[in-house]
Amino acid sequence: MKLFKSMFTVFWYVVAFMHIGLVFFIENKLPGFDPTGFKIVRYLLIAYLFLISFKRKKLSLWIFSSMILGVEVGMDFPVFALEMERFGKIFLRLIKTLVAPLIFATLVVGIAGHSNLKQVGRIGLKSILYFEIVTTFALFIGLASINISQAGVGVKVEARAQDMEKSAELMKQTEAPKDHLVEIFPENIAKAIAENQVLQVVVFSILFAIGLSMVKNQKHKDAMLGFSESLAEVMFKFTDLVMYVAPIAVFGALASTIAKSGVGILYNLMQLVGTLYIALVIFILVILLPIALLAKIPIKKFLKAVSEPVSLAFATASSEAALPKAMENMEKFGVPQKIVAFVIPTGYSFNLDGTTLYLSLATVFLAQMAGIDLTIGEQISICLVLMLTSKGVAGVRGASFVILAGTVMTIGVSAEQASVILAVDALMDMGRTSVNVLGNCLASAVIARSENELFVKEPELYVD
Repeated sequence: MKLFKSMFTVFWYVVAFMHIGLVFFIENKLPGFDPTGFKIVRYLLIAYLFLISFKRKKLSLWIFSSMILGVEVGMDFPVFALEMERFGKIFLRLIKTLVAPLIFATLVVGIAGHSNLKQVGRIGLKSILYFEIVTTFALFIGLASINISQAGVGVKVEARAQDMEKSAELMKQTEAPKDHLVEIFPENIAKAIAENQVLQVVVFSILFAIGLSMVKNQKHKDAMLGFSESLAEVMFKFTDLVMYVAPIAVFGALASTIAKSGVGILYNLMQLVGTLYIALVIFILVILLPIALLAKIPIKKFLKAVSEPVSLAFATASSEAALPKAMENMEKFGVPQKIVAFVIPTGYSFNLDGTTLYLSLATVFLAQMAGIDLTIGEQISICLVLMLTSKGVAGVRGASFVILAGTVMTIGVSAEQASVILAVDALMDMGRTSVNVLGNCLASAVIARSENELFVKEPELYVD
């Protein structure tokens, strides 16, 4: 009976999406056609989805329903939709307030309370090795996909004025070159927290935890561990409170995005968007799924654990928004706190699978669009450069575009020409961000399995 209900829910979700696409197609291809009837049916379907969400009481369903409503409102009421953007901003602000204390508390408890320094070093080495191998596969899958689809050949799209302005604003960040190796280490922890430099917070927390583990006075050590355990517990409850705002935030973020960019531009760049999403699916099926099977990760339970953070990442196009929920759910899934606290935040800088795949794909797309014929050797050398430049840029606003523009400029494509991609960047960002989160959640489970510390549970959170 439960399986039937789940299938019924999925069916209506698919129907709603297909109906939105059908109405949009009719409205654009048949300007004289009155779409009122279709819209009424669509509104009823959306209302039904919210009814399902209310009955099932699952955050992922609420998020999914809010996404559909956001698309609808963005298309039908663009002026109102632009005002809804503030809800997404409020949600991201709340998330940013809890990321640093959550990482600090969980890492300190995990390392100083339940681990030894040799194990910390071993986990770190395994993580970096895993990250490098998987992201390399992602780069080459992106490269293969764009060479097969030839999505950029013959495409003639003029960059919009607002996209060129955004491009210029983002590229200003490259005027003061930074040493990424030095930038890993914080000069001021308060500054790192204020600027949301996740990797710097991780490094500080690890060093603090190591220092705490070396303290000889047990009374002082226990006091700090007790504080950290209490802080971690409070921050997870804080996360649960913030998640109540998530559906509203998802609605606002998506509605304003659709209102700003529209969806008409997709006709010109649909091949690029389609190629990216197909490549991401291939990456999941060909790389991540076999890794999960080899590591003996129970797929069904894992998917239940990651459904909320991944859907949240997809809807908000923000890995940061999904970080607290990803850490909480993977810990409940059965990954030890010390591994979750180290692997997932570190992966946000070094294991961006979706982003690295996008970078290789978009680089060749822009070259094809500009009529630049790159040899296989040149494309591989570009990938080798991207393997380095895509690391250590966490906290850089619009980092994907900054890296992309910097890379294509070396082959003769200007930042202004590259800005054409910004027209559909929000839609592509949703896909690559969700794969980033999925990849990092899987990484934590794989590393835990390699340490023989994965004890899969099925908490009430995942039971329908």
